[in-house]
Amino acid sequence: MPVILVVALVVFNLSRFVTLCATFDRVSLDAVISQGVAPEGVQSRLAAAGEVRSCIESTLDLRQSCSVEVCVEPVGDAQGTRRLFVSPLLTRFRCALVFRPWPSSFTIAGVRYSAPICLRHERSMVVDRYRPGVVI
Repeated sequence: MPVILVVALVVFNLSRFVTLCATFDRVSLDAVISQGVAPEGVQSRLAAAGEVRSCIESTLDLRQSCSVEVCVEPVGDAQGTRRLFVSPLLTRFRCALVFRPWPSSFTIAGVRYSAPICLRHERSMVVDRYRPGVVI
């Protein structure tokens, strides 16, 4: 019986993570296109990241075991060198879903269950923040 309980918890956490990832893939790209391209108010990377994160969080049914992270970086600055692009304002949005399995660990009748601290799923997209039709 303890082994069946542990296997059931693994299947439960894995199915929940896969379902959240499938939804997150669609929602994160839609949020980047709708909110990240031309954010309301202040036109900065930080404001765009906040708008995208709040849009994703409001669309997904996140509980205490999940969180969303959004990172914004200019395209071409990864190695510190600037290259000439058609649009100098190309921006890469990296959206991450961080999932913490429940329960994290327990032992029952000699069978130990220990889940990883967190599972992370990322999705990225490059857009021009000031030209709504440009998506790369």
